[in-house]
Amino acid sequence: MKLNELRDNPGSRLKSKRLGRGIGSGKGKTSGKGVKGQKAREGVALNGFEGGQLPIYRRLPKRGFTNVNRKVYAPLNIGALEAAIASGKLDAKAALTEDTLRAAGLVRSGKSAGIRLLASGEISRAIDITVSGASAAAVAAVEKAGGKVTTTVAKAG
Repeated sequence: MKLNELRDNPGSRLKSKRLGRGIGSGKGKTSGKGVKGQKAREGVALNGFEGGQLPIYRRLPKRGFTNVNRKVYAPLNIGALEAAIASGKLDAKAALTEDTLRAAGLVRSGKSAGIRLLASGEISRAIDITVSGASAAAVAAVEKAGGKVTTTVAKAG
């Protein structure tokens, strides 16, 4: 194959509609926009306008609300923790805190309010970990392996 033989796949590129090229083209004169009026002009976007009928976003009821005080916790699975310890990113003998987990790259350091330990995966070694929250299954799995989980945020309720 040579460079001059390279071609796109048939039908991969749509031909653009050539507007305003004479009445014989079928899309001449008004270019398919009809005659005059707001919608014939350029730069008009009547989003949600339904020709005077009450728009759907006003016909449907409002539901729910957004809690502005919601705290988002970064998830961390025990399987990922085990993999990080096995690869040498973390030291299992040292106490693991949220700062060490972030430094090891297990959790993105973003706008999260903390780290929540989840039970996906297996853990085979004893670890001492301090996180914002942990699921009951994750705590059980770590304690079964001989470790300890400490949570810093009190459970609501």
